[in-house]
Amino acid sequence: MNFDFIKYRRIFYGFSIILTVLTVIVVALFGVKWGIDFTGGTVLSISYQDSLPTAQQVNDGLLSLGLKEAVVQQQGEKTLIIKMQDIDEPTHQMVIEKLKTLGNIVEGSEGFESIGPVIGNELKSKIKTVVVLALLSILIYIAIAFRKISYPVKSYIYGLTGIVALFHDVMIPVGVWAVLGKYYGYEITIPIITALLTVFGYSINDSVVVFDRIRENLSKERATDFKDIVNKSLNQTFARSVNTSATVLIVLLALFIFGGITLKPFALVLLIGISLGTYSSVFLASLLVYSFYQIRRRKS
Repeated sequence: MNFDFIKYRRIFYGFSIILTVLTVIVVALFGVKWGIDFTGGTVLSISYQDSLPTAQQVNDGLLSLGLKEAVVQQQGEKTLIIKMQDIDEPTHQMVIEKLKTLGNIVEGSEGFESIGPVIGNELKSKIKTVVVLALLSILIYIAIAFRKISYPVKSYIYGLTGIVALFHDVMIPVGVWAVLGKYYGYEITIPIITALLTVFGYSINDSVVVFDRIRENLSKERATDFKDIVNKSLNQTFARSVNTSATVLIVLLALFIFGGITLKPFALVLLIGISLGTYSSVFLASLLVYSFYQIRRRKS
């Protein structure tokens, strides 16, 4: 028995609209915390022979030196990564001396890297360029690939609905990150941007699989009602989409649970984004194509 996706499309639209609106509100209220990769600052790594000091102890020490609170992450069992405001060499030495009072430091283990704000602004600009070019490339590719099925909807409509689904899949993880940044200090870093760009690729790939099945069915059954074509295509690809995503999500879940602290944020973004990508490819992108078809039919 085939499921009638078209019949319940308004429920799926409503769910996606609610999530997207909430995301926009959260991002507008909280904003996102950019990591020092983008804002500029200092990354200090240091290893201890025994137990590590807590993040609170480290920040109390920095505050006592007149510095702002830092993001403190554990790497492995004996190493701390401290991301903080930009400091000069004398201040760097003062920080090292303060950290030595919190435990037995492994001599020669200190790492120090300074990132200027100019580099961060340049990275932001390049990322915006990459995103715009990626969206244009997706739209052009789908319009060309589906040029032979300009009936009953134009080929570029598939590209537009794919981009709408893509926006949905990427924006919601950003909203989650805004909340996590507000309450837990999560930042947008290069690995997070990499994860979001990965979601870009996965989401559009999932949508194209369904679109391609619609194309095949249209070429074989041109006399069939478009509603039945879309429903049939979704039912044919549903199991494939869910099973493929499930295998990826199992690996990501294992990475999130058992991976190191630096991998957890990366895995979490992918978990959210790929789950949404699977949802949107089945319950959003193709149904939007049908809605465009209905709008065109009413106007004609």
